[in-house]
Amino acid sequence: MEELIAKRYLKAVKQGSNAESMQSIALIFSVLAESFKNERFNQIINNPDVSKNQKSEILLAAVKSAGSKDVENLIKLLVEHNRISIIPAIAEIMRKDIAKTNKSYSGIVYSDSDIDAKVIEGLSNGLGNRFDSKISLKFIKNDFNGIKVDVEDLGVEISFSKSRINSQIIEHIAKAI
Repeated sequence: MEELIAKRYLKAVKQGSNAESMQSIALIFSVLAESFKNERFNQIINNPDVSKNQKSEILLAAVKSAGSKDVENLIKLLVEHNRISIIPAIAEIMRKDIAKTNKSYSGIVYSDSDIDAKVIEGLSNGLGNRFDSKISLKFIKNDFNGIKVDVEDLGVEISFSKSRINSQIIEHIAKAI
């Protein structure tokens, strides 16, 4: 539900903004979204004893240095309609929209063994060529027995499991015999 509401706000912001201002607004909202990970901040924002004006003042003080009237008006609107809690969703929707517009995505490579940086660069170049985009990958070591590449914003997940490849080789040999 939050995502649908966030998309409407994004649509309104996009109508009055160019690409450069959208990136600065998205940066402001991503910083605000980080604040929602702070438990103390959430206690204050979700406290029914704190008035809308006080909540508005807190949020506006956080974005005052940006000097953007669009951001200030959007925050005032969110406070007025009791939708402060969707700020992280708005930040995420903006990030995805900018990535889609710029055709620049990030992804993660999972494996149980270390992977050379050149291999990761090759994977990102190959995927980038395949999807006509710029894809940057980072490596995370975990217990996946093989290699798994996940680019969530594109909806792409590629995995090569060692056990699955071994079982397919055995099946193929068994069929040949």
